[in-house]
Amino acid sequence: MRNSAMFWVALTTILLVTVTIMVSMNFPFNWVFYVTVLGQVAVVFMVYKVLTDNYTTDKTFDDFYEDHPIGNRVN
Repeated sequence: MRNSAMFWVALTTILLVTVTIMVSMNFPFNWVFYVTVLGQVAVVFMVYKVLTDNYTTDKTFDDFYEDHPIGNRVN
C-alpha cells in the first residue's frame, strides 16, 4: 500500500503533539529529548514527501475557494 503525503503530515503532527503532552506531564528529559529529535527528523522527511508527492489537480487560482466563489461576492 502506498502512503500518501498526508499520512506523513498526520504522523508528524501526532508525534509533535505527543512531545508537548510529555513535557506538560514532566516526563524524564531523555524521553522528551529523543522524541523531539525523532520529531525533527519526521518534519524533514514529511517536507520531502510533500514536495515530491505525485499530486495533480485540475483546479486553478480562478477557482478560489469552492465554498465561497469570487463570482458570488456582493459588494
